[in-house]
Amino acid sequence: MWTRASLLALALLAGCGKPQAKDPFPLPDRPVAPIVSPRYSNEDERDKLNEASTVMKLGDVEPGMTVADIGAGEGYYTVRLAPLVGKKGRVLAEDIVPQTRDNLARRVQRDNLDNVAVKLGMPSDPQLPDGSFDRIFMIHMYHEIERPSEFLWNIRPDLKPGGRIVVVDADRPTARHGTPPRLLVCEFGAIGFELTRFERLADTQSYFAQFEPRGPRPAPEQIKVCSA
Repeated sequence: MWTRASLLALALLAGCGKPQAKDPFPLPDRPVAPIVSPRYSNEDERDKLNEASTVMKLGDVEPGMTVADIGAGEGYYTVRLAPLVGKKGRVLAEDIVPQTRDNLARRVQRDNLDNVAVKLGMPSDPQLPDGSFDRIFMIHMYHEIERPSEFLWNIRPDLKPGGRIVVVDADRPTARHGTPPRLLVCEFGAIGFELTRFERLADTQSYFAQFEPRGPRPAPEQIKVCSA
């Protein structure tokens, strides 16, 4: 006679042999840079180059917009976007490091930025509300995304109609904390984004790239892998 214990053991053994579901998203064919700091550079030095003001102007950020700052770090862009979108606008600052998120939340509270919310996201999904954003900013962080195809696939529905994604990164290999523009355009294109503006920035090694969704979002298993 089968005892309850023996039936349970058989069930566990059967489960061990069950194949695991295949991950539908492809892994990148290039290095992923580690997160080494919540800041890209000194804020005063960035202001001397008019980085934020230039990028926000190129991105056509206007009062009343809802904007996401992904990988916000210490909040260099967050605190500059807040007055630009104004009281009728909103800024959602996201980071995946709990301590960084907490520090930014304290800065937002200290600066009385009532139109800013701060949240913790996941490495492959910032978990933004769908159809909510006029602009999504990804500043000097794209090279740190472990699974770029899954990440971009997840944020595409978060844009409003006519919404855009703005990327700022350094023109160098991902292993050296940058993203070559050709690679960036390929990885965005694999998710159905089109490059609609590209500009070199004043620090000579960084660039501004703007993308807009075109056509249907591909199924995860249809996403092609781009080589560095």
